[in-house]
Amino acid sequence: MCPKVNIDNYERPLLDFSPPKPRLVNIKDKSKINIRYPLIAPFSFAHIFWDSSKKELFYELEEPSLTPAESDYLGQIIIAMRQIINFDEIIEKNLESVLAYIDNMLKLLVAEMGKEISKETYEKFYYYLYREFIGFNEIDSFLKDYFIEDIECNGVGIPLYIVHRVYRNLETNIVFKNIQTLSNFVEKLAQRCGKYVSYASPILDGTLPDGSRVNATYTSDITSRGPTFTIRKFTKKPWTPPQLIAFRTLSPEMLAYLWLLVEYKSNILIAGGTSAGKTTLLNAIAFFIPPEDRVVSIEDTRELNLPRENWIPAVSRGSTTVEGTGEVTLFDLLKSSFRQNPNYVIVGEVRGKEAYVLFQGMASGHSSLSTIHGDSVETVIKRLETPPINLSPTLLNILDSVCVMTHAIVNNEETRKLREIVEIVDVKQDGTALTNTPFVWNSYNNKFYFKHQSKVFEKISHRFGIPMDKLIQEFNIRTKLLYKWYVKGIFDFKKVQELINQYYQEPRKVLTQFGLL
Repeated sequence: MCPKVNIDNYERPLLDFSPPKPRLVNIKDKSKINIRYPLIAPFSFAHIFWDSSKKELFYELEEPSLTPAESDYLGQIIIAMRQIINFDEIIEKNLESVLAYIDNMLKLLVAEMGKEISKETYEKFYYYLYREFIGFNEIDSFLKDYFIEDIECNGVGIPLYIVHRVYRNLETNIVFKNIQTLSNFVEKLAQRCGKYVSYASPILDGTLPDGSRVNATYTSDITSRGPTFTIRKFTKKPWTPPQLIAFRTLSPEMLAYLWLLVEYKSNILIAGGTSAGKTTLLNAIAFFIPPEDRVVSIEDTRELNLPRENWIPAVSRGSTTVEGTGEVTLFDLLKSSFRQNPNYVIVGEVRGKEAYVLFQGMASGHSSLSTIHGDSVETVIKRLETPPINLSPTLLNILDSVCVMTHAIVNNEETRKLREIVEIVDVKQDGTALTNTPFVWNSYNNKFYFKHQSKVFEKISHRFGIPMDKLIQEFNIRTKLLYKWYVKGIFDFKKVQELINQYYQEPRKVLTQFGLL
């Protein structure tokens, strides 16, 4: 393959898993988009460009190319390495030591096989061995892409699709070409989730070590195109409130309103369809929880990430034995949480009997935030009143506000909007609800509107003895402050939380800092 060189003299290449993130702009004329940014430097890159033949944007994963001879030789090394290493052990160890171990094994096997390779080939082999034994094979770079939200495989021979934060649904150049390779990969996903799949149990629901959520099917009799998987990536740094203003997901007034509701212990439900941005909004408004207060969060899959110390994040789990014992449900965790003296309880999503416990907790003074599937307040109330939840209509009166998130197409771009914020004024015994809608998004002109009349503000005024004019004044100040942060580009996860905490402690100092006093 090349002149003889001692492979032991080759220095191990450094893999940069966190290269600088580019600032991406969604250009209206998609045919002008042609961007490239590193994922695992210097080996893998994302290339997003306009595919003129398909008339759509395309996501091309660029990785080192192998000659047929290199590909064959690498295959031999992978087979040999599988026979002599313990996969379960290497994924548990420190990453740096495992990378060094892979490098040593590569050099050992090349020497034993008696074939010399160039430095360039050695570096390519090292990258692919990392991907095979430590990473996630063909999709490892997708998992490293900050801008990817979902990774979707619909079966054998079909290109993978990704959901991009800026460019939304994109076809990729990655394809699982045979059923055995795809089946093996689904088994690997199950293993990394600490679960198993088989012909007897062909459906996988689990969580990867980084918190990403996995749903997969294993056999073609379940999904006719062969095994499938969908990975919802865990966002280590969620969107901050000023970022949601920048995305025009909501208005500064909406955020200022929610800030006051959170501060004064109101109960909020966030409704919407699948991937409408419910958890994103939930995490953003959790920034407004006062720094000294204790928070307990309860989820099926860990998605919330709060920049605070006084926080207990709890996650449910399925059965841990063949007999089906060891299960810990949302209901179990929620009942337990009220014995942990929380000031705020956050439930990732209510679907069943845990809703009764949540609303009982609200009634006993525990401020609660949660999400629920539903595209309107009417739908949400109906879901809460009917099986499997079956709440008493009068219990719903403890709920203060419902935020309705929605998918929307604006200027031919898919986006997410806080469509409306609806206050629950009174739910009668027959289930009919009297509501007030202080905030609404107008889809015709893509603008947000609000009125100053807020029934929840009136509740806060009476409950805490705050004059309404003072509450409205504070609402206006916080609206201006949030807008200032957006204009100045203050989006950093920790910086935003630091400023919110500082505002609680020294409001005049923060307002002076941003020219509002």
